[in-house]
Amino acid sequence: MQVFDRAERDALRRDWLRLIDLSVWGELKAARLGALPRLRRRVAELGERLAAIDAPRDWIPQSRERLKSALATALAARDTLAQCAQALDEMEPGAARDALRVALERVEQCCAPRIAASTERWARRLDALNSARIED
Repeated sequence: MQVFDRAERDALRRDWLRLIDLSVWGELKAARLGALPRLRRRVAELGERLAAIDAPRDWIPQSRERLKSALATALAARDTLAQCAQALDEMEPGAARDALRVALERVEQCCAPRIAASTERWARRLDALNSARIED
């Protein structure tokens, strides 16, 4: 259930590393208390979710459960990406926020279409399994 090929995964990792670097070492400022740590947590969580998308699921014995796990992971990554964008909107305008926005857009351009296509494909397969009542 691979979503990304090796080149895409390498590019995504490189872009995410840039994103985390900017969120931690960039000169971001937030007007609201706690907004900057929340952004950093969301970016770290995004990296974990993106890595989990292509994680092996061979240890899950039933194909239906493997599909459900992959689908849940991909949907969580998509939601976390949206949460990163929301957290970024809480930062004060400036060059650091603009650089972070560009980095986030690069990550999104790399992963969002593949995640959308995979979730759609997996949801169709899961629906087919459920409607056919196929047991593993």
